[in-house]
Amino acid sequence: MSRPVIGIASYRDRARWNIWDTDATVLQQGYVDGVRRAGGRAVVLPPDDTDADVVARLDGLLLPGGADVDPARYGAARHPRTDTPSADRDAGELLLLEAALAAGLPVLGVCRGLQLLALAYGGTLHQHLPDLVGHSGHCPAEGVFGRHPVHLVPGSRAAALYGELAEVNSHHHQAVLDPGGLHVTGRGDDGVVEAAEDPSRPFVLGVQWHPEVSDDRKLFAAFVAACTTRSLHTAASV
Repeated sequence: MSRPVIGIASYRDRARWNIWDTDATVLQQGYVDGVRRAGGRAVVLPPDDTDADVVARLDGLLLPGGADVDPARYGAARHPRTDTPSADRDAGELLLLEAALAAGLPVLGVCRGLQLLALAYGGTLHQHLPDLVGHSGHCPAEGVFGRHPVHLVPGSRAAALYGELAEVNSHHHQAVLDPGGLHVTGRGDDGVVEAAEDPSRPFVLGVQWHPEVSDDRKLFAAFVAACTTRSLHTAASV
């Protein structure tokens, strides 16, 4: 049986290697490793807002963490602490996400990916959490991950993986305000949304923490298993 093909959205940034110091298509290696170790075939997708036809060749879509989404996407003015928008990334990833959802593909969103899922389901975001919760525990410093407990809803997909209480890492200053049509299935002690999912679908789940950094294999394994099921179903229907 061939491995399920899982698209992982990537982004453009400045990078240095060998003789090069230039713009590059980049992605944290932990996402690729997580998919590969779980039995999937990772395909890195650079930003492309022309169309989402590649989705027809995928068995699943993973949206990784990264820079803030443009608040204009959810009708808000830009907060002074919000990143400069990356128009090509926002447009390309939302196009992929909408096509993946329309096709019934399994979707995993990590950090920014959870926030994009909320927007695709009609939701909105908090732009700077310290203004809301009064602390910087979700991102102690640039490049420093916080750790905190998350309470997960019994019976949810997230709770099936982690139990009703889990300790997670975090590196974000934005979070889901309104989940839209998603069901919130995890919150921190301070009420911040940490997990959300669509229980009407085989696998649509977003988490605010970073399994690709903590070497958390449970989430990748569950996601790739759903992609494998999708691949087998597609092959059987041809």
